[in-house]
Amino acid sequence: MPFALFPLMLCVFSVGSAELVVAGVLPAIAGDLDVSLSDAGLLVTAYALGVVVLGPLVTLATSRVPRTPLLLGLMGLFTASNVLAALAPTYAVLMAARVLSAITHCTLFAVCIVVAGSLAEKGKEASAVSRVAVGLNLATVLGVPLGVLLEEHFGWRSAFWSIAGLSLVALALVAWRPPVAPVPVAGGAVDELRVLRNRTVQIAILLTALAMAGVFTAYTFVNPILTSMGGFAPSTVSWLLLLVGCGSLIGNLIGGKLADRALMPSLVGVLAVLGADLALMALGGDLPWLLLILLVVFGAAYFAVMPGLQARILTAAGGGAPTLAIAINIGAFNIGIAFGAWFGGQLLGLDYGLRTVIAASALLSWIAMTVAVGELRKDRHAVRGAAAPAPAEPAPVPASPVPTPPVPATADASSD
Repeated sequence: MPFALFPLMLCVFSVGSAELVVAGVLPAIAGDLDVSLSDAGLLVTAYALGVVVLGPLVTLATSRVPRTPLLLGLMGLFTASNVLAALAPTYAVLMAARVLSAITHCTLFAVCIVVAGSLAEKGKEASAVSRVAVGLNLATVLGVPLGVLLEEHFGWRSAFWSIAGLSLVALALVAWRPPVAPVPVAGGAVDELRVLRNRTVQIAILLTALAMAGVFTAYTFVNPILTSMGGFAPSTVSWLLLLVGCGSLIGNLIGGKLADRALMPSLVGVLAVLGADLALMALGGDLPWLLLILLVVFGAAYFAVMPGLQARILTAAGGGAPTLAIAINIGAFNIGIAFGAWFGGQLLGLDYGLRTVIAASALLSWIAMTVAVGELRKDRHAVRGAAAPAPAEPAPVPASPVPTPPVPATADASSD
């Protein structure tokens, strides 16, 4: 990985860990702060709402701030929010710290992605985005388990202290080796809003929400899928999820390279594989060995689609101001996740069972694939239209000859 991308990846890893680790330490937080588990769960809900609602507003408000100072300011605020969370004496203070952290989340992710794309060679943007997005993979595979491990030995506050320390390292690296020149960005709020009128950007955001809904309708219930459906012992779930995480790391890097070569065809292909994998899981998930293979493929396909979704926004925004579009796209990730979790829960509440939940997940993935196919056809039609030669102008028809009267000759000779 180029060193210029490493601080960005570390920023993403810190933010991703802060978002996800709370779910693993909720019981400890509830017991220590003397609140119910359901009230503690609102820490997750408030964070997600902060990302979706407040994130784009922060991005819009900071649209003309130079990228390096913006990164430094956001990482400083993010670090402070985690210090506040680690010190929080009450539930209300911890909630305030989580909302403060959520305010930085959306814009931090968006700026890291835009900067990574700007540092890449033309045609290599998706690979650069995928390298930065490795931080999110690592947050899932390492950040959350390490946070839970720290909580078990040193209490839940140690998880937030560790994230604050890691964020401080990322902040120092950005300050030491800024990934971009400290000059003002070209676009402002009007330019950012104008990009959102682009139909391709709008469809790309819809595609992100559909794809994430397809993933999380099933993935939200991966624990009961492994134990109740696959028959694995509960004590093995963390190790099995580590295997899924390894698949996601591989898928993320492969997805970036595929998107660089053929963006929309690769999105169509990966979404097709994701839907087929989930359909097979619904049919044969009661076979433990098959379920494990399908879950690893699922993790790879899930993260293979992410660089393409972000690269689609970057290319659709063109050379304009894509940061707000990226921020809203990150919000679309969260909306898709929230809808998928809700939809899967509703199906289970109606006693349809895990197989139906997984089948619904496959259907949503294929709906996303259909949208991607429509965009692929539109792109190819636009390319053919641009490449078609302009119709030749008809040759001018020669005008009918008009007889001209004879010019009378002039005689200079004198008469005889």
